[in-house]
This record gives sequence, C-alpha cells and structure tokens, in this order.
Amino acid sequence: MGKNSFVGRNWKLILNVLTVTALVILVYAIRHQVVDTFHNLFKVNAWYLVLMIPIEVLNYHAQVRLYQGLFAVVGNRLRYGFLYRASLELNFVNHVFPSGGVTGISYFGVRMKNDEITASKATLVQMIKLVMLIVSFEVLFVFGLLFMAIGGKANNLVVLVTSSLATLVVVATIGFVFILGSRPRIHATFSGLTRLANWAVGLFRRSKTEFITIDKAQDIVEELHTNYKLIERNYKQLQAPFWWALIANVTEILAIYVVYIAFGEWVNLGAVIIAYAVANFAGLISVLPGGVGIYEALMTGVLAAAGIPPAVSLPVTVMYRVLNTILQLVPGYILYHRNLHSGR
Repeated sequence: MGKNSFVGRNWKLILNVLTVTALVILVYAIRHQVVDTFHNLFKVNAWYLVLMIPIEVLNYHAQVRLYQGLFAVVGNRLRYGFLYRASLELNFVNHVFPSGGVTGISYFGVRMKNDEITASKATLVQMIKLVMLIVSFEVLFVFGLLFMAIGGKANNLVVLVTSSLATLVVVATIGFVFILGSRPRIHATFSGLTRLANWAVGLFRRSKTEFITIDKAQDIVEELHTNYKLIERNYKQLQAPFWWALIANVTEILAIYVVYIAFGEWVNLGAVIIAYAVANFAGLISVLPGGVGIYEALMTGVLAAAGIPPAVSLPVTVMYRVLNTILQLVPGYILYHRNLHSGR
C-alpha cells in the first residue's frame, strides 16, 4: 500500500471513522443496559460502587508491571507512564472492535514499535501476557471450586464447566509453547495460516497478488521464534510477571463483587470466579463489541447453576458491565485519539 494511494493518504481519517462507528455500535448495543443501570443506581449503596475506581486503577497498575516485566526479559526497559497510557488505549481497542483480541494485538505492535522494539517483539510480549493471564486464572479456578464446595454449590454442571475450561487452558498453552519452541514448527504453522489468509482474501479480490507476502511473514516468524527463545532462556524472570497477572485477574473479580455488595448481596465468591471465566472465554467469539449479549447471558446462566437467582445476578452483571465500560472507554478513547493525532 503506497503512500500516494487513497488509503495511504487518509489512513488516520479512515481509522477515526471506523473507530467512531464501532463506538457508536457499542453504545447502541448497550443502550438498554445503560437505562437499566441508571434506574438501579437508586437501589444500591453507591459508596461501594466508588470502590470500582481504585480497583480498576490497581488492575491497570498490575497490567503495566506485567508488561514491564515481560519487556525486561527481552531486553527493553519501558517507562511506567507510557505503558499505563498504552494499556488504556489497548483496552479501548479491544472493547470497541470485536476480534477476540486480534485487533488489540495488532494495535499494540504498532503502538510499541520504535528503534529498539519491533512490531513482532511487541506482538510476542502481548501474546505471552495473554497466556500468563489465562494460566494464572487456573489458580483462581482452584479457589473458585473450593469456595463453592464450602458453600455446597459445587454441583456436577459447575465442576464440568470448570474442568473443561481448565483443560482447554492447559492444552492451548502447551500447544502455543510447542509451536513457538521449534523453528520448523513455527514456520510451518504460520506459513499455513498465511496461505489460508491469502486464499480467504483472494475470494473477494480480483488481484492475484498476495495479500500477505510469504517471505515477509517468514521474517516476522523468525523474529518471533528468536524472541521466544530469549524468554525461554530467562524463564525464571517470569515469576514476577506471573504474580502481576494473578493480581490483574483478582482485581477484575473484585470489581464484580463490589457491585454485588452494593446490591446488598454477599454471594459465593467461587460462583463469581467461574462465571467470569466462562463469560470472558465465550465473549471472544461475539460479533458485537465487548461481547455484549453473550457475556451477560453466560454470566447469569452460570451463576444460576451455582444457586444465584437471575433476579440478583442479571442487574449486577448489567451494572458492572456498564460502569466498567465507562471507566475504561472514556480515558482509553481520549488517549487513543490523542495518540492517533500525535503521529506516534
């Protein structure tokens, strides 16, 4: 794509239009939830809701420390403030564009790119971060089942769902490490994915040129493998990032739980942990921004199976989603828009 093409000359304008369009779709999709949340605000203890602010601040602090730890492993020291702003921007992108996190990974690669950090290195760091968040949640799975067993709510359905997710996490992580750990395997995997992507795009294009150049993709893959081996050699340095990933997960659960407390409901913490995991995993496939619809339905369904009636869990889930979205999208959009127009 040349700089003299229409897209090359107007890419910022196009990106702005796409972002605003996606944001409008998100707001439209949650309009009923916003109204319900407004009505329920008069039924809850608002002081507990205020706790969501420091919890979210701590959540982003943990994510920044996680990023700093991972970049340090590959030889880069990044400023705290820079990564904090980038994390807010990234979360905005992931909320607005329903791509299972793929758009966020791409944006992060561009956002971090400089003379020392290549896009592929930033992409690998983001992928490792996601893996660590998922793996660290295994610890919460154990506590979730323990809390539910103590409360007498660990029925067969809940155990089946939890064990299935835990197994999926383990298998996916092993597969990810297995592929990245070998140069032939990672080249074969990404070559196949590149050909598949070119074939899919070719169905809608008249041009026979490759949408993704195989040779360029191979160069990126080679760098991914090199940086992964660097992380593998310094695996002991991943201990601190793992604990920050765990703290990031814990603060997400706490943000939901304080909304329950605001409603005067001290529900089983284990049920909230498991419902949160199920909703987030399934929300990745949603065609609407932020997993709207799927997230709320699954949260309510899993909590109902754990003994928490929908009359309690649904308004809590809706209020949490709306408030959490506002807290994250507003600063995220401001920083994203500022960065887009700064030329960085």
